This record gives sequence, C-alpha cells and structure tokens, in this order.
Amino acid sequence: MNSDATAVRSSEVAALLLSGGTSQRMGRDKTQLPVGGTTLARRTGQLLARVATTALEVGPGTSGLTAVSEDLPGRGPLSAIAAGRVALRESGHVGSALVVACDLPLVSEKWLRYLLHYDSGSSVVPIVDGRAQPLCAKWGADDLDAAVQLVREGERSLRHLLNAPGVILLEESQWSRVVTRENFDDVDTIEDARRLGLLP
Repeated sequence: MNSDATAVRSSEVAALLLSGGTSQRMGRDKTQLPVGGTTLARRTGQLLARVATTALEVGPGTSGLTAVSEDLPGRGPLSAIAAGRVALRESGHVGSALVVACDLPLVSEKWLRYLLHYDSGSSVVPIVDGRAQPLCAKWGADDLDAAVQLVREGERSLRHLLNAPGVILLEESQWSRVVTRENFDDVDTIEDARRLGLLP
C-alpha cells in the first residue's frame, strides 16, 4: 500500500454495491436487515459513498446510491459486475472499482480505503480461510472489462476473473494488518444474522 494516501484519489477508483441477490437462504430480504440504526444496504452504500466519488448500486435501489439494473437479473455476481462496469463506463469512469456485496455487515471503511489506495492497477482480492473473496475486493479496469465480455459469451462463474493474470491475492498475513476476520463475515441465513447481532 502506498504510504501517501493521496496517490490514488477516490475519484480514480469507483465503487459497485451488489444488492440483487435473492436471499433464498435467508428467507427475507437481507438488504433490509437492521445495522446500526439503518439497513444493511444503506450502511454499505454510505460507506462506499464516503470512499469513492462514483458509487453505484447494481440491484433494486435499496441503498440510497444511484441504482442500475442488469439486463437479466438473478444471473449471479459476474453478471452484476458486468452491468456495473457498463454503467460506470457510461458515466465516464473507465478505471478500477471496489466491488462489495450487500451482505457484509461488518465491512469497514478502513478496509475499503486500504483497497482504494493499494499501490497497484491490478485487481486485489483477499483470501479468507483459504477462499478468495471477490465481492469484497478491488477489481482492475482490464478485469472489469473482461467481466463484460465473459457475460456476453454466456459465462456465469467468477472463477475466470479470479484466474486472470495479474490478480493479486492477499493472504491473511497481509490483510490482518488492516482488519480482523470479522470484516469479511457475510450474512446468508437467519442464524448468521443472529450470530452477528443483527436479529434477536
């Protein structure tokens, strides 16, 4: 990470909030779970708006951010990233973007700023418990463009992006200097929501 936090300005890295999941395992709309006096979607949207000049929601518009829709909703995160990329390009942004799923109630501004200013034009993806976390990451311009092309070719899996040349995978020894494991906890079930203190 560059020690000069102004080396990469927030206007140079956009942000995409993915909120279009079906919440099937939750059994209710997880974007509306209560977090700190607001909803999960609005909390995450506010975080992204604080760190990036251009921040969009790909989904139904529950975060307070400008919302864009996928051509075919419900086709997974690769499709959502592609839709976000197209919308960013239409707004004039052609650089990197933070990509954050709307099910991370403890994701922190500190982590987002770390990604924002990570001294690399490549994609930066943390590895947590041996698994890549592509929806709490920064994706480089080339990989975002690749997402659009992959979706056009009928691909639905994120693995092609993760296997792209130049993707930087951050091991725990790197990200643990910035945040704790809880930063990446997601909420998929009612049990998760209770464990994380979102529901009684």
